[in-house]
Amino acid sequence: MDRVKGKTCIITGGALGIGRACALRLADEGGHIAVFDILDEAGARLCEELAAKGARTRYWHVDVADEAQVAAAMDDVARHFGSVHVLVNNAGIAGVDKPTHEITEAQWDRVQAVNVKGVFFCTKHAIAHLRHAGGGSIINLSSIYGLVGAGDVPPYHAAKGAVRLMSKNDALIYARDRIRVNSIHPGFIWTPMVEGYLRAGGATDMEAARRGVDQLHPLGHLGEPDDIAWGVVYLASEEAKFVTGSELVIDGGYVAR
Repeated sequence: MDRVKGKTCIITGGALGIGRACALRLADEGGHIAVFDILDEAGARLCEELAAKGARTRYWHVDVADEAQVAAAMDDVARHFGSVHVLVNNAGIAGVDKPTHEITEAQWDRVQAVNVKGVFFCTKHAIAHLRHAGGGSIINLSSIYGLVGAGDVPPYHAAKGAVRLMSKNDALIYARDRIRVNSIHPGFIWTPMVEGYLRAGGATDMEAARRGVDQLHPLGHLGEPDDIAWGVVYLASEEAKFVTGSELVIDGGYVAR
């Protein structure tokens, strides 16, 4: 119950899905939880739920693609909680599912702005606070699509591949500061993003669509947000004190083939 006791944990895209699960699990393990999102009602409800369980928590409206918002919120978190120890770069969007030659510049740029620049901005403005704390953990949510191609969503593949190598490079840059940087690579996790992805692909019977995606994974089913959240708890904790520049693949065996 105390794996991150007393650590201030920032979770971007924390209001729903994987981010929400991370917030709940890190709070259960004693963390102070800062939720960044643009979904204000969902974010506020989550913080009310966490506070009712006894956690120190607060919500910030942050578009991670806006550097000024990110910088201001990071500084405010440090003032509010007194320190920053863990950054979970979870915020992301799927973007359009079209062949590369049909994608507009604006469609491409929006995915890169959230999924890549968002990680860059949050990392950039967390570093001083992590150094002040004597070190910490940055956990970047990439994807199986940052490891292998699937013949779809080109902007998302490009973005998640970038996050993978950003994580490795930052792990080397900040190792001397005792700041660990790792990436997590989920398979298909049943979240609003995945449901939206299936609907955008034309699915009308969601149960049938879900069963189809189940079969992409050797274990025979999609993952749940908690499957990823427990990986985040591990990388945030001192159990992972010798882990940096690594890829934690949580995918039901998807990329083992």
